[in-house]
Amino acid sequence: MDRREHPGDHRERPGGRREELADHPQRPRDHSEKPTDHPELPGNHREKPTDHPELPGNHREKPTDHSQLPGNHREEPAASDRRAADRLLLTVVRRGGVWGAVLAATSLLLSGVYVVLPALMGRTVDAVLGSGDTTVWLTLSTVAVTLLIVCDAGDDYAGAVANARSTAWLRHTLLGHVLDMGPRATRRHPPGDLTARLVGNTSRAGGAPSGLVWAVTELIPPVGAVVALALIDPWLCLTFLAGLPLIVLVVHAFARDVSDVNDRYFAAQGRIATRLADAVTGIRTITAAGTTAREAERILAPLPELHRHGRGMWRALSRVSTRDATIVPLLEIAVLAVAGLELARGRITPGQLLAATEYVVLATGVSSLVASVSKLALARATAGRVAEVLDSPPMAHGHARLPAEGGGRLEFDGVTVRAPEGGTVLAGVDLEIPEGTLTAVVGRSGSGKSLLAALAGRLTDPDDGEVRLDGVPLPDLVPTNLRQAIAYGFERPTLLGETFMEAISFGPPTAPAEGERIIETGGDPVVETGGDAVVRAVVRAATVARADTFLRTMPDGYATPLATAPLSGGETQRVGLARAFAQSGPAGRLLVLDDVTASLDTVTEHEITQVLTGFGPLATRTRLIVTHRASTAARADLVIWLDKGRVRRQGTHRSLWDDPGYRAVFRPDPTTDEVARQALTAPDGGVRPAPVAHPEQRRGGVR
Repeated sequence: MDRREHPGDHRERPGGRREELADHPQRPRDHSEKPTDHPELPGNHREKPTDHPELPGNHREKPTDHSQLPGNHREEPAASDRRAADRLLLTVVRRGGVWGAVLAATSLLLSGVYVVLPALMGRTVDAVLGSGDTTVWLTLSTVAVTLLIVCDAGDDYAGAVANARSTAWLRHTLLGHVLDMGPRATRRHPPGDLTARLVGNTSRAGGAPSGLVWAVTELIPPVGAVVALALIDPWLCLTFLAGLPLIVLVVHAFARDVSDVNDRYFAAQGRIATRLADAVTGIRTITAAGTTAREAERILAPLPELHRHGRGMWRALSRVSTRDATIVPLLEIAVLAVAGLELARGRITPGQLLAATEYVVLATGVSSLVASVSKLALARATAGRVAEVLDSPPMAHGHARLPAEGGGRLEFDGVTVRAPEGGTVLAGVDLEIPEGTLTAVVGRSGSGKSLLAALAGRLTDPDDGEVRLDGVPLPDLVPTNLRQAIAYGFERPTLLGETFMEAISFGPPTAPAEGERIIETGGDPVVETGGDAVVRAVVRAATVARADTFLRTMPDGYATPLATAPLSGGETQRVGLARAFAQSGPAGRLLVLDDVTASLDTVTEHEITQVLTGFGPLATRTRLIVTHRASTAARADLVIWLDKGRVRRQGTHRSLWDDPGYRAVFRPDPTTDEVARQALTAPDGGVRPAPVAHPEQRRGGVR
């Protein structure tokens, strides 16, 4: 059980057990608190937070406000969302395994001891006063107290283990589902919000085993106490039952209020996490623009809403505490007054009066019940946010494999992609790219080049039409076969792994084993034990990508940690190219390069182009290259010219060059130049509004 030792977070339960009233990060008494205390926010991971700008649907530099995307702001959760959250909670509880059963057993036994102990204490008092065997009742009371201590410790331990198991399962399930969704996972839920759900929300939802068990077993002491009062004297029970409806109404109102407030609280918290992730990703733009203060205001804009919902939670707690402090003492006084009258009439003994005193406290234990309801409500609210992601369908795959004789023929048959807000990004694309050809994709920004490249390797799926590789539709392929056949190189690659060796060998199925060490010998780096084939493949790829030279100058060569070796844009791009070349191994059929030479100097670009053309080591692959450079298009076997989401023409660079529109593709956009000139010459020095973006750009930054 997650027990944070903050003043005011616990209230004593009968029997000495402490229980949380609420595990809520915002307290009205301290407005200076940070809005969240979650480790999921950017800055707590080794790598720079990134939204993988190379995938369709993402941005890199511009700090966009993803919090306004559909699905990121849910004021009133639908009944279906609540049912999905409840189903997920039950699954999470079952994932607690045997420790969930141990938790249920110890909690039930603990509740039983709470019910029995007052009766034993009462009989012990009567025995001391001369109406029974003192030794027997003292022994039984001692055993009950000992059992109470042991069960309480076991209950806490079993709850912690069950919660940990459930949280681990939930995080693995959610992470696997997000990865199975592919790049489209960030379209509905941006990276910051996904991280909040993956780390913070799963932690709270993973507390469902203890929350559910304790919410149920917390009912046993009050019910048992009412029965015990009836056995002691029926009038005591009737007196208590007369005031019981007020207590039920108090708990019911609290459960209703806290459930709605929690949903809104975590939604606002997710929007703050999203904006912070966007800002960290675009930190260079923010710094260069000198808008740090304004960006801080944008990130914290939902903070008043978060504060309002946090105060709503504490107001709900305050209301239930006030009603508890008013109703419960009055009910206790009424029951004790009746007990006193019954004692005076000789209908009950002094020991029974003592037991009745304890039972009325157990029967009115609203605080412990409210704590359990609050914990379960938090788990339910966060489970709803997790279930929302799990309900999004993953990328489906088939069981087919590519034919052995295929050479990488790529076909687009009636491919259409629509923007979420309407409009068409790609419309009716019909293409056939012969195997082994070098194909350049050119066009103005916003014409759909990067989206076409993403479709070629199934980083995204079309709304209509079909993409085939060697005659097999991409969705029908086994994932491993698909990824072995298609390699990608991106304009702004994200390097994954601890070292340069791991970053370049990210795709191949084998890598240096644990404990192996890469050593420098003056020639190619080698692995001290095993893994030679992988290292040779990595070094060959780095050499072809013109990255080997500067990697050897690193302190530990290819074994240098990425975090200790900052790279320039061109160097990062060359390492990314090396990774793409390494992935395009013997089983490779298609190599997709999305503007990979954008940050390279002219000499390096020429050397890379030589690798891809003529008799270069990758010249036999089918190569699809997105480019803005006429020199690259001139070396291609086939050029596809995209214009506003459609294939305007295709052919060789020489045959297309006679078209003035084609030549204009490689010149600066006159519209953009005119907007820039007007902005610079505006009388007030301000920037005039830019033209409305093409629907493809609004889709998420595809070019």
